[in-house]
Amino acid sequence: MTAHDQLIEEILSLKKERNALILAHNYQNDEVQDISDFIGDSFALSRISAESDAQVIVFCGVHFMAESAVILSPQKTVLLPVLEAGCPMAEMAEVDEVLAWKKRYPQAAVVSYINSSAAVKAVSDICCTSANAVNVIKSLESEEIIFLPDQNLGSYVAEQVPEKIVHLWPGYCLTHHRVSPEEVKKVKAAHPEAEVLIHPECRPEVTALADYVGSTSQISKRVSQSKADSFIIGTEMGIMHGLKKEHPHKQFFLLTPGLVCPNMKKITLPDVLNALKTLQPVISVLEPIRAQAHKALERMLTIKS
Repeated sequence: MTAHDQLIEEILSLKKERNALILAHNYQNDEVQDISDFIGDSFALSRISAESDAQVIVFCGVHFMAESAVILSPQKTVLLPVLEAGCPMAEMAEVDEVLAWKKRYPQAAVVSYINSSAAVKAVSDICCTSANAVNVIKSLESEEIIFLPDQNLGSYVAEQVPEKIVHLWPGYCLTHHRVSPEEVKKVKAAHPEAEVLIHPECRPEVTALADYVGSTSQISKRVSQSKADSFIIGTEMGIMHGLKKEHPHKQFFLLTPGLVCPNMKKITLPDVLNALKTLQPVISVLEPIRAQAHKALERMLTIKS
């Protein structure tokens, strides 16, 4: 037995012993995805954790994702194997700033992308994901919206809902924001037969060149439903692993080598094992904040995607 096989065996044994569930975001390292019970986007994983009988959740993602799991499942032990795995975009919105914007635009509803801290969710009216953001905005009675923290997803939503006034927070995903139109044109020229699928966290001038714009889950669904044989994938490279496994007869090209999130790649198999051994690091959310954030997430759940 190789050292790698032994590591996996130890993880599986401890997982059973701890009554644990291992969840991995689509952007995680390949080996972490392979050892996980479920792979998906952040909110789908949080819902799975809430519905599971497992008492210990090993959340292989970044900090705000583990917080969302805590918000929905406060009675469970939620572990983030690497505490330093954060999200720079989520950190671009802080509570004091959000409250200042609410005073500046008193008629506006505050919509926080799930890629935000629990504290920011707690002062928001409703949350959204990249998959349901348009429907969330359409559902609101308010004609004015403060959309945070992603200006690119916000711009995409504003285009789809022109009847609303959308005030865009100046945040962005470092990984998606750096993609340029020139890179899209270059890869399209190299693979003219391929369908171009791009995440709405990319800049508007980039998504304008896409054949399809959607969240990670929507991109995966599009590949399944499309008659195309090849695809240019415009989101974090981790999604490629699952796509290739699910569709071995289709071809996938990453839009640009720069589509790598360093924070998503911080968690390794030894980190997962250590989390199961020590039951650390535990993610917690103070109860007043958790309860308010839960309301924002619950309101979102009433909206059809």
